Amino acid sequence: MKPSVLPSDVNLMAATPPSSWQLFLSTFCRNKGAVLGFIILMLMVIVAILAPAIAPHDPYELFTGQEQLPPAFLSGGDAMFWLGTDDAGRDTLSRVMYGARYSLFIGLSATTLAMLVGISLGLSAAFWPKVWGKAVMLVNDILMSYPSLLLAIIIAAILGPSMTNTIITIALVCTPPFIRLTRATAMVELQREYFIASQVMGAGVLRLLFITILPNCMAPLIVQATMIFSSAILEAGAIGFLGFGVQPPDAEWGAMLGTARQYIQSNVWLAIWPGVAIFLAALSINLTGDGLRDALDPKLKQVT
Repeated sequence: MKPSVLPSDVNLMAATPPSSWQLFLSTFCRNKGAVLGFIILMLMVIVAILAPAIAPHDPYELFTGQEQLPPAFLSGGDAMFWLGTDDAGRDTLSRVMYGARYSLFIGLSATTLAMLVGISLGLSAAFWPKVWGKAVMLVNDILMSYPSLLLAIIIAAILGPSMTNTIITIALVCTPPFIRLTRATAMVELQREYFIASQVMGAGVLRLLFITILPNCMAPLIVQATMIFSSAILEAGAIGFLGFGVQPPDAEWGAMLGTARQYIQSNVWLAIWPGVAIFLAALSINLTGDGLRDALDPKLKQVT
């Protein structure tokens, strides 16, 4: 005999609130732009990872006599090269696929490095606000007073062209926003009762900073990281375009744009494809960041 379900039990089950993870997913999925951006971003990541397996040609292979071919769907194109070839006869599609590996890796590495440094400095500036905090924020304000792209170009020119120097350059430029946001968020959390209780119970400084305070500051920092990721890809493309980033013949989107600059009148397709890749990467990350902001903001959850 099956046990009977009382009406009170039914009401109790119906009134069970969703978990925070379920609420996050439902809020994020309601934002169609964020879902589309996330799908595009994941496709780019998959292409970057699987580029050696799915690219039709070696990105460094030279096809003599096939230089600057237009895409296959235009007159004069070759079905062997779907997006045409560059000035040296290399397959453009393969180079765009491999370019995703360089551009996304540079953006992710620079964002991660900037986030680690910015969070550490921001937390310490909030915890010791008198001397150390004022010094950190003074330097931070000086760096933020310069246009980020101009500052990145200056630093890249000083360090020299390479992928490692590009990552360091972009990380230095992207660190100040993390410092400011972390300090502002942490100073609010320092006034909470749970922090005072942890301090009274004798928790160490590192535990107070990185275990007690930091988890409660992560929501805005995650959203900030997505925006910085987008900016890092754009700045990497600009640095590569000017010749201070990854150097040819390596397939990086900014370097491909820089190479195509001299052929913009004769073969505009050389610049269109890496430009479209940069545009889609930045757009998809921004859309995903908007969705994360809506899903991680409790006030917006209550409104929706």
